[in-house]
Amino acid sequence: MTVRRMTEILEARIASGEDQMDLEVSAACGADLMSDVMAFVKEKVVLLTGLVNPQAIRTADLMDIRVVVLVRGKSPTEDIVAMARENGMVLLSTKYSMFLACGRLYEAGLRGGGIREIA
Repeated sequence: MTVRRMTEILEARIASGEDQMDLEVSAACGADLMSDVMAFVKEKVVLLTGLVNPQAIRTADLMDIRVVVLVRGKSPTEDIVAMARENGMVLLSTKYSMFLACGRLYEAGLRGGGIREIA
């Protein structure tokens, strides 16, 4: 799924990465605990989170996540937007809750395949 399509589905505002709307993602991960993201995420994942602080951007960058969606209508601060731009990330914001945002993406065909299975 492209970022452009994801933006439409989530009725999202674009804070950063306007030039990357054709970037493809193959899975989604919804988490507010960045330790969960670090433990379970693989490649080509969009991170949906309610955490609006530098740690979310740092964790996404560390895990090579190029797209971050802030849920529950949260707006990033200028320093968060600057960090996302500096790291070449797409940063979106949606009015939907984590549950609804993940559900809308799932319904549109995006799966959770970015999560490693726990043995």
